[in-house]
Amino acid sequence: MAEPRTGGRVVSATRPISLVRNASRYAEGSCLCSFGETRVLCTVSVEDGVPGWKKGRGEGWLTAEYAMLPRATHTRSARERDKPQGRTQEIQRLIGRSVRAMIDGFDFGEYTLKVDCDVMQADGGTRTAAITGASVAVVDAFDWMVRTGRIKQSPVKRRVAAISVGIIDGEPRVDLDYAEDVRAGVDMNVVMSSEGRFVEVQGTGEHGTFGRGELDALLSMAEAAIRTLDAAQHAALAAAVPTA
Repeated sequence: MAEPRTGGRVVSATRPISLVRNASRYAEGSCLCSFGETRVLCTVSVEDGVPGWKKGRGEGWLTAEYAMLPRATHTRSARERDKPQGRTQEIQRLIGRSVRAMIDGFDFGEYTLKVDCDVMQADGGTRTAAITGASVAVVDAFDWMVRTGRIKQSPVKRRVAAISVGIIDGEPRVDLDYAEDVRAGVDMNVVMSSEGRFVEVQGTGEHGTFGRGELDALLSMAEAAIRTLDAAQHAALAAAVPTA
């Protein structure tokens, strides 16, 4: 028998979602994204120039970095000063692939947009919150480039958002918090576009295997939750930009 969820939410419900734009005064785009008690600050910096392998093409680039602040969890974790560890590399590559799915090409001139996702507080779903918040920050960064005359129009074609789903004691659940995540027999992260198409699906049988029916149920649950996230992104971006 599955245990009741924190706050009494039903298995298909996300935690309370918050997207606060312009959360950093100096970044060209920024968003503080909260999924329940998980909080991730996503900033986008626009820099002149591109990596060496893209120079001379007239194309830009989007890249991402991810970090967990030392007291984002119950105990202090050491900063990764020299080289990101395996989990960090995996997550920042996922974020990079996800935000690059927002555009169809890189023909916005030789600019690099660097997305930084810093976990301020972790209670499960940090990578999915990072992607969801980063998408909003990227939209604002490109709009800033238009306003300042660097580009004529934003190349953004779609937003992206992400959610975690999993199976606990045979029960599918969405948006797992930490207590649920560590118990999940199946753990999955799903990234989708605002057009309703999949960007990436990462699914693992942590303590067993899962069947096609369970996979379909998890994907359906994730798809419904991401529609909720997309609506929150749309509402945040339609609102007046608050001052930092």
